[in-house]
Amino acid sequence: MTDAEVQAETVRISRAFFHRPFTDKAFFNKRLRTTGGRFNLKTHNIDYNPRMFAQVDAQTRAGIIKHELCHYHLYTQGRGYKHSDPDFKALLAQVGGSHYAPRIQQPNGQHYWVYVCRNCGQQMLRKRRFNTRRYVCARCGGRFRLVGEKRSA
Repeated sequence: MTDAEVQAETVRISRAFFHRPFTDKAFFNKRLRTTGGRFNLKTHNIDYNPRMFAQVDAQTRAGIIKHELCHYHLYTQGRGYKHSDPDFKALLAQVGGSHYAPRIQQPNGQHYWVYVCRNCGQQMLRKRRFNTRRYVCARCGGRFRLVGEKRSA
């Protein structure tokens, strides 16, 4: 699915379920990780998670689009657009949008950095890199050495 296709689908769903036009931009944002989409209050644009759209079926994609359009239309009308507002909950139930984004599989498993203590040889796996000159081993107080990267399934 391309940006043009998601724009057309958002416009179609907006007219069909909300009976209101969607006049702003809808596009994919590859930086989104766990959320299905995001409505920007300043620009009124909607960006979607491309990995999530690639892994779910058409009905789930429509539910995500409806969810973001609920935020969009309620905000532009000056009504309660947040998840906790009664207006949002009522409109989401009325159009049949999804309240939660489905879990998706992360590509290539989890990524770790492997460190080894120079004194005691203790191995440590970290999700983020750290400065080996600044931190020391909790067991013996020795310095760490970066060994490499590891991916788990």
